[in-house]
Amino acid sequence: MKKSCLIIAGEKSGEEHCETFYPELISAFPHCDFFGVGGDLMIKRGFRTLFHLKEFSSWGISEVVLRIPFYFNALKKIESEVERTGCQVAILIDFQTFNLKLATKLSAKGVKVLYYVAPQAWAWKAWRAQVLAKTVDTLFTILPFEKEWFLARGVKQVHSINHPLLRSYQDRLNHFNRVVTHFEREGGIKRIVLLPGSRNFEVRNLLPEFLAAIEILKKEFRIEVGVVTTSSVENRIYLPYLNRIEKQFKSEDLADALLWADVALAASGTVTLTCALFQLPTVVAYKTSILNEFIYENFISYKGPISLANILHQAPALFPELVQNGCSGFNIAKIVKCWLTDRPLYEKIISQLKLTADFSKGSDGPEVKKMIEVLSSSGGVV
Repeated sequence: MKKSCLIIAGEKSGEEHCETFYPELISAFPHCDFFGVGGDLMIKRGFRTLFHLKEFSSWGISEVVLRIPFYFNALKKIESEVERTGCQVAILIDFQTFNLKLATKLSAKGVKVLYYVAPQAWAWKAWRAQVLAKTVDTLFTILPFEKEWFLARGVKQVHSINHPLLRSYQDRLNHFNRVVTHFEREGGIKRIVLLPGSRNFEVRNLLPEFLAAIEILKKEFRIEVGVVTTSSVENRIYLPYLNRIEKQFKSEDLADALLWADVALAASGTVTLTCALFQLPTVVAYKTSILNEFIYENFISYKGPISLANILHQAPALFPELVQNGCSGFNIAKIVKCWLTDRPLYEKIISQLKLTADFSKGSDGPEVKKMIEVLSSSGGVV
């Protein structure tokens, strides 16, 4: 039987993480059947999708609840395909709630589970560490403090790796130092890039607030606006706003967008760490449903920062976080105005951000070597 490997990248950030090791896996096992959940980048490399991440991803407790029947059916279909192909190795990328359930089912079938990007169990649902200890062959952690945390809770094989973003942008980040230019730029133009998220609901909630902030700032500054769009968001959601935006970047051109900008307005998520690596002062925004807000406020004990940049730097205010009702055009504009006028403050933030790359490094070497080792020892004909 042909060698096969299940990969679950259930959202855009998961696919981007996958890109840091998937090309090397293909090179090492050119005839292996890589299948599961992924997006356009993976499909272009020959990945066989059971589900596209567009139909698969959701966010927030209320949205997940509504899609429970879909996820149960997806679990059954994936299990069935694992059995049909004789698959013995699975790489599950982030996407915690679904992937932990799948890990339990796969482990019971004797499949070796490599869990890439550890769940943030240290923030909430610490019991997830026990599930990982029972079901996962190797857990890959991307935040420096996570390895010891999971080892202390019974996870036997924990591999601390560089954050995938370091590898994704390695060529652009080598010897990178942001040059402050907007204080002297001809015409006084200030460049602001909008990063409203990779999910439909994020863009619906955040893009109007971002543009409200821009309108306020335009009363005092000459502003040039850019936006990063992604294929995981329906184009019709962007359309009403594009006539108010001068430059458009695709998600694969994110680095170019960050190098172009002086300030970013970003949805909470992996992209905030990318902004930090490119030393770009960023306002982090987060808006969800009233139900999700109620659940988080009343049933989740974690009260720390939500931005990866702030978590890594252990500096809750490095990237201001505007949540729910606090996420308004007025509040965003107030913060950005300070950055556009106070050069010492702006340069102080950049100086702090220069440490981000060091804070994002792991201690155990590249993940792909471990993946190749496990896949090599699995059954199937190469």
